[in-house]
Amino acid sequence: MPNSKAELRAKALAARDALSEKKRSAAAAKLAKRGLPFDLLPGSIVSGYSPIRSEIDPMPLLQKLAEQGAKLALPCVTARGQSLIFRIFHPNDRLMLGPLGIPEPSPAASEVIPDIMLTPLAAFDRLGHRIGYGAGHYDFTFAHLRKAKNIVGIGLAFAAQEIKAVPALSHDVALDYVLTESDVFDFRSSEVAHSLRG
Repeated sequence: MPNSKAELRAKALAARDALSEKKRSAAAAKLAKRGLPFDLLPGSIVSGYSPIRSEIDPMPLLQKLAEQGAKLALPCVTARGQSLIFRIFHPNDRLMLGPLGIPEPSPAASEVIPDIMLTPLAAFDRLGHRIGYGAGHYDFTFAHLRKAKNIVGIGLAFAAQEIKAVPALSHDVALDYVLTESDVFDFRSSEVAHSLRG
């Protein structure tokens, strides 16, 4: 019997929780130093997330992207099973606690649709499938927002969160990239490779 998503999630999160504070901040710094695996178009809107629990911290990377001319945004939770909304955010802004206790920009901040979405995850595999936390916020958001514009989905994770295979369901949205402290996984080129091989 293959492992269920819940078991795989628990195992990957345990591996993530076991990382020392030092390893965590070193990994976040490495992500920032390497930057994105493609050239950022000036004025691109990049959404990050407020790290909770033991998530890899995207803030050093966001700070670097802001210096390169990106506009930053953070997700705000509206309701379960609904798309996240994104509001403009500056690294020095004071954030407010949202309904799930996650820091979010003030409701006065402008709402935007990101060009690039940095997403947290519990686990990922080498096909670009992610396991989230079970609420489906990101799957729903990608599906909803991608009707309006082409959004690049980039998962941020520690290498320790890689698993052999995510049992992907049809509504699960595959990511375009996953960045860890040691690797850049580009799933867009593999799609081309698959279609070329037929």
